[in-house]
Amino acid sequence: MDRRQFIQTAGVASGLLLVKPSTAFGYQANSAVRHALLGCGNRGTGVATSFAQNTSAQIVALGDIFADNLAKGHEHFNKVNADLGKAAINDKLLFRGPHAFEELAHSPDVDLIQISTPPFFHVQHLGAAVAGGKHVYCEKPVGIDVKQARQALEIAKRVKPTQSVAVGFQCRNAPPIAALAEHIRGGALGKTAVVVGNYNAPASTEKTREGEGKDEYRLRNWLWDRALSGDILVEQNIHIIDLCNWILGTKPVKASATGGRNVLNHWGDIWDNYQVDYHYPGDVKLSFASTQFGAYGGFDAGLKFYGSEGMATCPYSGPVKILGSQAWEWQDPDQPAAQEGSGKFAANGAFLDNLKYADRDKERAFIETITSGKPINEIASGVDTALSCMLGRMAGYQKHEVTWDELMAHGETYELGMDLNQFA
Repeated sequence: MDRRQFIQTAGVASGLLLVKPSTAFGYQANSAVRHALLGCGNRGTGVATSFAQNTSAQIVALGDIFADNLAKGHEHFNKVNADLGKAAINDKLLFRGPHAFEELAHSPDVDLIQISTPPFFHVQHLGAAVAGGKHVYCEKPVGIDVKQARQALEIAKRVKPTQSVAVGFQCRNAPPIAALAEHIRGGALGKTAVVVGNYNAPASTEKTREGEGKDEYRLRNWLWDRALSGDILVEQNIHIIDLCNWILGTKPVKASATGGRNVLNHWGDIWDNYQVDYHYPGDVKLSFASTQFGAYGGFDAGLKFYGSEGMATCPYSGPVKILGSQAWEWQDPDQPAAQEGSGKFAANGAFLDNLKYADRDKERAFIETITSGKPINEIASGVDTALSCMLGRMAGYQKHEVTWDELMAHGETYELGMDLNQFA
């Protein structure tokens, strides 16, 4: 779980929000949303820190399967809270082991649970949090196979009208990308015909701990494990597929794909490259390519949309613009224009350039749904994106075109293959 390095992107003073007077939980003005982090790895720690610094949320509880992660998280968030003039985390609200998610879900001292565990567990943990009446911020993907996706859709039906559930597709909230999406939806490109996307990243690094067994090694290196992560297409590339679905306003109907494990030679069964051709309604096609190996070449991810009246570029780093009859370019009023190629891979998702404020703005918008009493439920849309990635993955594994209906009829499922009670 320790795969990302947090980069602070906004000052504390400018980040705090005033809480509206009343919600379903009865918050008073300026009271904190009591936030619990489940999964104290680097990404989870980074996101929860951003919540604490940029919203009214206060980190009050932590849960993790491993004692060392929990202790590290406790030390970190006590310092975060102290810097913000807030109380340290009560030792009674530290939950360790495979049942930590249930203890957080049942805790009367928690309003919001952030799920930042390995993807295999997302749906199980989401179900417990929803059943416990908590608001939920669930990292993507919402399920690593069709069975889990269906379970998530059933959970979505049980979300109470007073609960707010968000899925961590923060790229949608990045100001340059949100502005570009509005222009495209407004017809700036005419009829969209072709989309080209890519996600090229360096390989992840190995995590080891003295005396660990094979199951602990798997859990600590879950990115390398197909069942735990869903493979790179479902776990990391999903952000690009989600942006394409979101901007087009639909999901693919079929896919064909190639790829494989051509370079990686360490333990694990994930692929290190994918090439996927997606077909969307209206004969729109997305050509997507991904690589994840090597420390050279840096990091590059984004989309290009080609239409009858123009084309649009939507990179993580570089100019966000439209060329054609309705030319436009994003300009941050507070920063100089982004320079192409200035991006750097941030394994914890805390990117600079076009995604600099993505996490912050996603988190602020989510907390606002809680404090305003106007909850959201993003589970179904999160499932659609996860299934879109599973569609490409299945096409690659089976080496032939797969339709959406065939994916759902197949009902693929992955098994964990270990007993988590050994970590109790």
